[in-house]
Formats: sequence, C-alpha cells, structure tokens
Amino acid sequence: MKYEDILIKGVKVKEDSAKFFKNNKLKGKKLDQLFHTEHDKAFAKIDCLDCANCCKTTSPIFRDIDIKRISKNLKTSEKNFISNYLHLDEDKDYVLNSSPCAFLDQDNNKCNIYEVRPLACRDYPHTNRKNMHQIMDLTQKNLDVCPAVIEIVDKIVNNS
Repeated sequence: MKYEDILIKGVKVKEDSAKFFKNNKLKGKKLDQLFHTEHDKAFAKIDCLDCANCCKTTSPIFRDIDIKRISKNLKTSEKNFISNYLHLDEDKDYVLNSSPCAFLDQDNNKCNIYEVRPLACRDYPHTNRKNMHQIMDLTQKNLDVCPAVIEIVDKIVNNS
C-alpha cells in the first residue's frame, strides 16, 4: 500500500479511534505496550524518507535549546535564525514560518539539519513514549499527517 493510500485510510481510522479511545479504558502500561509494539512493527515497514509528510505539512515546536543548537550549527545568531525561519504561534511557541520545512531537501526527503534537528522532530510521531494516554489528542492530530501513526492506531483499534 502506498503512503498516500494510507493517509486516505486515516480519515476512517481517525473516526474509529476517537470512539475507541473515548469508550475504552486502556491506560498506563497496557496502552503504552500496545503503542510500543505497534510502533516497532510499523517502522519496520515504513521508511520516513519515502514519505516526509510531516516535514512537508507541519511544523515542530522549536524550544530555546533547539534554537541555540541549530543557530550555532548554521553559524548565525539566534535572532537571525528566528527572524529568518520562525514565528510565535497562538500558544506562544516558536514554529516554522511556512511548510514544507525550509531544511527539507525535497529531492531526497532528507533533513539538512538532521544532526541538530529540534527535539520535536527527533521524537516524532511520539508513538513510543511513556504515558501515551496523556498525548492522545496529539496522536489524533498526527493521524492526519503520518502513515505510521495510522497503521499503529488502526492495529490497536482493530486488535484490542
């Protein structure tokens, strides 16, 4: 199945999972274990470099430490980095000015700042975290973006 097809399937998965997680009492270690198991299975099949939809359509949050690290790597001041690439969103978080990400090499879907990328990018799509029940709203949003999240959530909903 192509990643585009998986993203289309995500609309139904999103509806089903919203109902499932609202009515299901899965929490704690059991929910974490389900996510972690399906995370490993999904990423054994899905190659982010073939997709890069997250880099093409969304922005990570840039924390102060991310800005410092990336600015240093780019040999520019933090002020210049912010003025060239970032703005404050409605939650007062720094995010990219536009999509796709300015650091995405669209010829090969590789990140030009991969070694110093923001923590939010390092952790994306956040499906192997502890306390998954605390980020289920974020997981629901990521169903619009990430084929791996769609596959993970679909397996949990349909196998639990």
